[in-house]
Amino acid sequence: MGRHIRLREPRHHWVLVSLLMAALVGVLLIQGYVQRGWGDLNATQPSATGPAGPHLNNADPVLDLSRAQPTGAGMPDRTIALTFDDGPDPRWTPQILDVLRRHHAHATFFVLGSKVAQHPQLARRIVAEGHELGSHTYTHVDLAGVPSWQRQLELALTQKALAGATGSHTRLIRPPYSSVPGELGGSEYAAAQAVGRDGYLVVLTDHDTRDWSGRTPEQIVAAATPTGSRGAVVLVHDSGGDRSATVTAVDRLLTRLDGAGYRFTTVSEGLGLAETHSPVTLPERVAGLVLVGGQQIGRATAVALTFALAIAGVLTVLRVLILAGFARLHARRARRTRNELTSAWPYHPPVSVIVPAYNEAARIAATVRSLVNTSYPGQVEVIVVDDGSADDTAAIAARLRLPGVTVLRQANGGKPAALNAGIARARHDILILVDGDTVFQPDTIEHLVRPFADPMVGAVSGNTKIGNAGGILGRWQHIEYVIGFNLDRRMFDMLECMPTVPGAIGAFRRQALPRAADPVSTDTLAEDTDLTMAVCRAGWRVVYEESARAWTEAPTSLRQLWRQRYRWCYGTLQAMWKHRGALVERGSAGRFGRRALPYLAVFQVGLPLLAPAVDIFALYGVFFGQPVRVTAVWAAFMVVQALMGAYALRLDGERLTPLWTLPLQQFVYRQLMYLVVIQSVVTALVGAPLRWHAMRRHGTFAADSGAPPVVRSGHQA
Repeated sequence: MGRHIRLREPRHHWVLVSLLMAALVGVLLIQGYVQRGWGDLNATQPSATGPAGPHLNNADPVLDLSRAQPTGAGMPDRTIALTFDDGPDPRWTPQILDVLRRHHAHATFFVLGSKVAQHPQLARRIVAEGHELGSHTYTHVDLAGVPSWQRQLELALTQKALAGATGSHTRLIRPPYSSVPGELGGSEYAAAQAVGRDGYLVVLTDHDTRDWSGRTPEQIVAAATPTGSRGAVVLVHDSGGDRSATVTAVDRLLTRLDGAGYRFTTVSEGLGLAETHSPVTLPERVAGLVLVGGQQIGRATAVALTFALAIAGVLTVLRVLILAGFARLHARRARRTRNELTSAWPYHPPVSVIVPAYNEAARIAATVRSLVNTSYPGQVEVIVVDDGSADDTAAIAARLRLPGVTVLRQANGGKPAALNAGIARARHDILILVDGDTVFQPDTIEHLVRPFADPMVGAVSGNTKIGNAGGILGRWQHIEYVIGFNLDRRMFDMLECMPTVPGAIGAFRRQALPRAADPVSTDTLAEDTDLTMAVCRAGWRVVYEESARAWTEAPTSLRQLWRQRYRWCYGTLQAMWKHRGALVERGSAGRFGRRALPYLAVFQVGLPLLAPAVDIFALYGVFFGQPVRVTAVWAAFMVVQALMGAYALRLDGERLTPLWTLPLQQFVYRQLMYLVVIQSVVTALVGAPLRWHAMRRHGTFAADSGAPPVVRSGHQA
């Protein structure tokens, strides 16, 4: 209920959120593609497949395969072209460069485009120190084992990475897993021909040191040393594992062959090749910078989300353990306190029940009848405040002609105004506030009033139940009410920091209400939370009485649910901001502020805001990480949730059958809830007003008797 003023709500932020999610998916796809390729760096060379290639046993290592008949070239005598594969690597490449600089030697680095994008400063250093760059594909794929589109993608991405990092392209390529020309099999030769037709010179090697296989420095030097005075292209690695032996071997090789009159140069310089590197255009440079930035953001995002997911997981587990512990303590204390209060003296003060109602024609009769048909032995007055309903709400309540029921009519002013009108008319000090769509059990009022025997209790929260929990959406809400809301309230009760007495069923001591003409504030849309926080800050205890049950009609469509939770969440944010001063206050007010407000900020705002990114990252883990581990974590989470749900349902005396819907809840309901939080936070940040969203009532309890669901032995019949 409330003022039905149509006010504009923010909309365009969904475009921004969608773009952010799309960007997150994009950078994670890049990172996932890169990460999967990097996992192949230590793989053994794939075996040749298909028909044998041409006879290349005596071919030179630098091949022009752009024509049907291959042509080749080799290094001149006493000329060594050191070539390094799989880099650049932040640990080993700088050490290799330092060794080369000390010996005034140059080399060719066949780099992975993904590593160039990850470490562009190393690529720039390689070029700045007189070395050259060649392509080794983007993610170290076997060009003979991938379709043509992926081969083209690998080559194009590598050129973009080089453009972004160094401002140039290269015509040199060394296919991953290639070695000497004689080992180039049929499918490998076909793939090399394909890249040759794309304008690349294929650079193989004369001497494959196989330094990746755990050889010692001396073994690497021996494998790299040419016979006689011949020149050679030598293959070593500056990444892909522990390359300390390679660094030592390169230093020794340079020292040994320097004395023998060898020169160490790049492939292009050794062969006198021109135009193997070309500058890029401005659009190509920009595209390269976008790729470099995207991959770096993707890596940083993956790392950040890994930590965020770990933190969220730890917080969730801690919350489960804390809630379970406090729930157990609360159940024990509640039984002990109930017995003490019952045996001490009968406490049945007169009470006033206030029912604010707006367009509740379908429900108001059942609500009022349930309040009158109470087993409470004390005096009960019921005040129905019709807040300018457009239907027959007031007339229906009046026609019931039930004893002790008063019907007030007023112009539409909102729920707080209706509550204030009812409080002003009420004759008694114990005030029970009930929504117009709520049905009490006969013993509800007695259970709700009993804690007021303690003079320090200022308010009591009842136990709200879903009356229409038959469908899948109703079951999801039923689980949320029992596991989430009521377990939270048990903990808040034990910690004496209850933030919300729900509008559906709550009781207040008149002296605990704010001393104002209108004790229920209109500052927020969550007037129940606002009022409860004010009572806590005033030094009163607010407790939870799980035996005081009320049955309410839950939204029956996702649209209605969205509207209800949007109002709840936005109103809670308003109340938290309004009462933020409790964080620095002393005494009971400070205890409430420093316990309840951070909890709400973390678990009702922070983690839901993080949830979309966590879900996307979980999918990333399934497709690009370790799907078994991700699935196991999700399954473990569901088991914990199910155990927690079973315990909560058991505490409330409920059947466990709704738990079968718990896994499905993670794929629709959960996403809706965190989208609600996003919308609410944006609304709060931009300062957009929010109108009250009325829920269409279907009259779940509109039977002739108006009675709530029958409860026997703690179970809903």
